[in-house]
Amino acid sequence: MAAASESFFGLFADVAEPLALDRLLSLKPRGADQGMPVVLPSAAEWPSLVVEVPPLARLLGSHFWPGPLSIALAARPTVDPRLPLDGRLAVRVPGPCAAADLVAAFGRPLTATSANPPSLPPPTTSDAVRRAFPAVDWLYVVDGESAGGAPSTVLVENRERFRVARRGAVPVAALRELIGSALDESEA
Repeated sequence: MAAASESFFGLFADVAEPLALDRLLSLKPRGADQGMPVVLPSAAEWPSLVVEVPPLARLLGSHFWPGPLSIALAARPTVDPRLPLDGRLAVRVPGPCAAADLVAAFGRPLTATSANPPSLPPPTTSDAVRRAFPAVDWLYVVDGESAGGAPSTVLVENRERFRVARRGAVPVAALRELIGSALDESEA
């Protein structure tokens, strides 16, 4: 399924259903150097996907969710190995948008990668998604538009330190204000 997130249209599939992930990856192949981000219906689902939710990660989630902050923590061994990157699974609870409505209605975690083939920019309209995948008759696209703009900010946790892996909609200054020296901006 494709639907609008806070910034772009995304592709959403049940993270617990290997056939759904197969289909998604047939549309948007991912290399070993790319993980597959996940959206949650609520933070209560988070512990089912990761080994541990450290206190600072919980603080970040409670402060910035729902919203465009993805936090990558060590994935549980039960998570499909195509989703994590370097053993870490990036998750977030989306802010108000069609994707948030979709994951809330589904009640379980869904993938959340942009709805574009690797060579094209992320789309902001349902028509652009349909044009990007014209031969795919099984992809349901929710009509509408997304706001565009910056993607989610991505933080990767390692031993209670958080590296900014991608700058995005949540400003680094706001993260620094909340977690101070636990934020590592060196590789952003």
